[in-house]
Amino acid sequence: MTEETPGFEEEPGATSEDAASKAAGPDSGKESEPAAPAGDAQSSGQNSQETALTAQLDQVRTALSERTGDLQRLQAEYQNYRRRVERDRVQVKEVAIANLLSELLPTLDDIGRAREHGELVGGFKSVAESLETVAAKMGLQQFGKEGEPFDPTIHEALMHSYAPDITEDTCVAILQPGYRFGERTIRPARVAVAEPQPGAQSKDDAPDEDSGGPDEG
Repeated sequence: MTEETPGFEEEPGATSEDAASKAAGPDSGKESEPAAPAGDAQSSGQNSQETALTAQLDQVRTALSERTGDLQRLQAEYQNYRRRVERDRVQVKEVAIANLLSELLPTLDDIGRAREHGELVGGFKSVAESLETVAAKMGLQQFGKEGEPFDPTIHEALMHSYAPDITEDTCVAILQPGYRFGERTIRPARVAVAEPQPGAQSKDDAPDEDSGGPDEG
């Protein structure tokens, strides 16, 4: 007598392979779907990271450029400030020296008059020459000479006359010398000025003696 295995009934004409297929389940005959390649996902992640890093790098470059521009502007402003301070300091110093030298001019005039009259002798002469030397070291310059053309920017005319032997306004006498400090005129030279004689003719304008009179007929 043949024993039957419970739970399994053989169908007529069924083979052992069909039985194995049934035992594997209904999904055993379906093909599995292919998985996405791992390399594509990794490449996509790297591209995203590179894009983010590039954006951050651009931001850093922009910020660096802005800070560099700010630093350059600040440095230029500081240099301009230093130049203004130095210029103002020099101007203040020049004004102070010019004011001091202006106070010495009456004393220098007295020394000049004493020298002209032969009174600059002894200890007074030594002191006077020392004072003139100190004033010259500080930058004081005397100007004004007889015979030079009259210049209203540096000369002050106190006397006026005419002269037939000149062709332009000329300083014929220096009544009081002028003084300058650098390019600053502390006091103009006070002079006597002579102008050309009205109606006087220069040698170039004189008639030619060899030209003779009108031709006789």
